Amino acid sequence: MWQNQMSRRNLLSCLLVISLVVTSACSNQTSDKNSPNSASSASTKKVIRIAIGTQDQTVNTVTGGAVIREEKLLEKYLPKTGKYENVQYKIEWTSYTSGPPVTNKMLANQLDIGMMGDFPATINMTTFQQKGNGVKTIYIASLAYSPNGAGNAVMVPKNSSVNSLKDLKGKQVSVPFGSAAHGMLLKALRDAGLNPQKDLTLVSQSPEVGGSSLKTGQIDAHANFVPFGELFPFRGFARKIFDGAQTGIPTFHGVLVRSDFAKENPEIVVAYLKALLEANKMFREQPEAMASKIEKWCGVEREVVYMFLGPSGVQQINPTIRPVNFKALKNSVVTLQRLGRLEANVNPEDVTKWADDSYLRQAMKEVGLNYDEIANAKDFVISGEDAQTKEPIKDPKMAAQLWLKGNDKVMNFTSINNLLTMLQKLKAEHKPDEGVIFVHDRNNGWKLLAQNSFYVQNGNEVSAFLTQKDAQEFAQNLGVKVVDFTELQQSYAQSKQPSKS
Repeated sequence: MWQNQMSRRNLLSCLLVISLVVTSACSNQTSDKNSPNSASSASTKKVIRIAIGTQDQTVNTVTGGAVIREEKLLEKYLPKTGKYENVQYKIEWTSYTSGPPVTNKMLANQLDIGMMGDFPATINMTTFQQKGNGVKTIYIASLAYSPNGAGNAVMVPKNSSVNSLKDLKGKQVSVPFGSAAHGMLLKALRDAGLNPQKDLTLVSQSPEVGGSSLKTGQIDAHANFVPFGELFPFRGFARKIFDGAQTGIPTFHGVLVRSDFAKENPEIVVAYLKALLEANKMFREQPEAMASKIEKWCGVEREVVYMFLGPSGVQQINPTIRPVNFKALKNSVVTLQRLGRLEANVNPEDVTKWADDSYLRQAMKEVGLNYDEIANAKDFVISGEDAQTKEPIKDPKMAAQLWLKGNDKVMNFTSINNLLTMLQKLKAEHKPDEGVIFVHDRNNGWKLLAQNSFYVQNGNEVSAFLTQKDAQEFAQNLGVKVVDFTELQQSYAQSKQPSKS
């Protein structure tokens, strides 16, 4: 009996202790901003979730995503005073292969900030207007952009007989549906006189699947966005038959934020944009080093990253929101409406209302930058001196570059001719010349992979071109022929051989 009473007392004591422990644990739980009971009190610490969706392999987004994440830049700028004094930040990063999944997660309130190209951004913001229950998405900053559409591309297997978009009639073509490349492809096909619904079979494939399909010949062509139009040819299993630059229509990637998150935490949005500004600065000051880091973080070869975001790159980095960005969005609206993929009542002129640059202006003010100066800044182009002759580089469009394997820095040359001299010198000295060679389109300055370009030689002057058509037009005026890079090197080597008397 006595033992039973003691047992009951012990049991009651244990239950009391457990109750106290549970009560204590519950009283120290942090509150979540997505919880209906998220208000902070003296005994709780408020948790603010910052969920960010990026696209790691889409190099246009790296200064808004991977660089900020890996260099811990957001943590550096997050507010810690005032209403944020007793706050715990819960930063969540997620990477996706294209823009549409980012939109789905933002709609589900699982992402606060998202990065995507112009076509998916158009779908994102118009979808929120219809299904956001009063919440909108706001375009707050730009990432990398091209004023003419460079970066998007249509590719075929390397040994394919297809050489133009018209050759795709009756073929099977894949593209990530809803992406910027999808919009580019649909417009390009229409411009080439092809009906995407009747003249060929379009299927949706992610970049990874599309690349595999090209490699194994399971698809006739694949269209994709940055950086895959250069990455797949760089890896040696694909050939580009159409470049987005041939559309002449701007393309860009931008940053969108949910309006409820921005309204509740404007200081956090500003902090994120300050981190973006620092990431941009890091890339501009040390492009080779940042490209090498991004290769480790994102799995895209450093040379391809550098090709897009380095000096005279395929894409330029500018965070401001400018007419070129609105032009891209207007084109997205018009193209999507023509294809029946966007409601006819969306006014293309309303795209300016989708943007709010006040957060970016505040971020720039706090770090000592002038918004208008940045908006009107000159493009980031090749400068410095020739690695061979030490003469200054005056015309970036005529310049060439060599990034030797194992080297930390790119070698610059004032001309393709000087580059060829260096290649011959390396060969004569039996030094390894393995590396990547960049040249630039004579007309527009776009950075090109040397082995995939077309050349016109006029005496000692060598000009490179993105398209064979442009090269042929230029060559015809000079009365010379178009050559590829192998032929160019052979011609140069022969010209340097001592003449036989």
